[in-house]
Amino acid sequence: MLLKETPSIFADVNIPRNKQDRTMNKRTLTSILLLAAVLPTMAQIRGRAVEVNIVPDRMDWNYRTGETAEMTLTVQRNGVPLRGAKVELEAGKELFADTHKQMVLKDGSTKWKAQLKEPGFYRLKATTHIDGRKYSGICTVGFSPEQIRPFAQNPVDFDTFWKRALQEARKNNLDPRMRLLPERSTELDDVFEVSFVNNTPESRIYGILTVPKQTGEYPALLRVPGAGVRPYSGDTYTAPGRCIVLEIGIHGIPVTMEQKVYDLLRGGALDNYWAVNLDEPERNYYKRVITGAVRAVDFIAQLPKWNHRVLGVTGASQGGFLSLATAALDDRVTFLAAVHDAMCDYEAELHGVAGGWPHYFIGQKDSPLVKARIEGARYYDGVNFARRCKQPAWFSFGYNDEAVPPTSSYGVYNIYPGTKTLSVYPTTGHFWLQEQWDEWQSWIKKHLGL
Repeated sequence: MLLKETPSIFADVNIPRNKQDRTMNKRTLTSILLLAAVLPTMAQIRGRAVEVNIVPDRMDWNYRTGETAEMTLTVQRNGVPLRGAKVELEAGKELFADTHKQMVLKDGSTKWKAQLKEPGFYRLKATTHIDGRKYSGICTVGFSPEQIRPFAQNPVDFDTFWKRALQEARKNNLDPRMRLLPERSTELDDVFEVSFVNNTPESRIYGILTVPKQTGEYPALLRVPGAGVRPYSGDTYTAPGRCIVLEIGIHGIPVTMEQKVYDLLRGGALDNYWAVNLDEPERNYYKRVITGAVRAVDFIAQLPKWNHRVLGVTGASQGGFLSLATAALDDRVTFLAAVHDAMCDYEAELHGVAGGWPHYFIGQKDSPLVKARIEGARYYDGVNFARRCKQPAWFSFGYNDEAVPPTSSYGVYNIYPGTKTLSVYPTTGHFWLQEQWDEWQSWIKKHLGL
């Protein structure tokens, strides 16, 4: 789950971190520079000749319950409707489609009508196969989305559980460690690899810290990650020289190793980590993840250059959930920005309503095992953290997101008790539009006081 796609040819290049790495990477770097020189003269691959487009008849993609939405489906080749295109359709409430059919688009286009009697989202997905290739398009429209309410129930001892978890973690000396990364530092910022103790003396959180070089006190931003296992490069782009930024990993491993190490962990020991001990709250994988995010606030708080006034937290997908959790558990957080926030309203799917990634209960029926997993998951549901937040918050997501359905994101937004701003980009799936990214960055900088 990447935060942002970038057109840079250097996006996935590991920057050499020491003398040995620089020697080993000299040949690779030379090849990259040659590629950079050649690229302007080469044709770039962009887009497809065949497109499946589905658009509704309202600009904001929103309707009232009981109203009829009319969508226009068009299969185009070279921008022209493709006559006789065969399509497979899947339609209904998101994640719970109840209509499956095939049809031939005589003129390359057709109309589709949709209704919902209850607040929620209706999705039409079309797939066609042209010359051995598969092409798909989706359109998801909202029906009274401002009335959506989550199903997540609140454990009676939720606050006690997390208060105790943090008290236990904070019995351990933070033991902060910092290592300057001169090759990543800039004219305005020093960049460090850092680590600090989490919930046990043997458990550490690792991250990349950016600190302005000039003397003074600065606002701070904590960046929490989307799901996955990867290295991190740090943030020298949000506010160069004007803000402290800590970007953390969650797995208790250094974040500056070679990519192949993370690939092996993702396919091995950390495979499916998000489902570990779901029915046992005390042993759930995310217990140490959430305490680690709060300990990151502890780490920022002991930095001499923090101004002790402004500290924001932000992230996308899993990071949206962690933003809510961190803000709920530590009132030193002064604002949060959550983008297509995952891990919210899990048990909705037992009621035939789309919940958030990782969809623990999709297709499941009531049973003792399922009941135990539901009760355990409630301690780790973003809805229950959101209910406890008071900070100003910015929420943004897309209607066409198949990983984090808008039903779950809208439900969280609707019950959020603090000052809140909603910025919807309906056409987006689990990715960013440039305008969305820019708006997110602008909102953060505003609340950093910059």
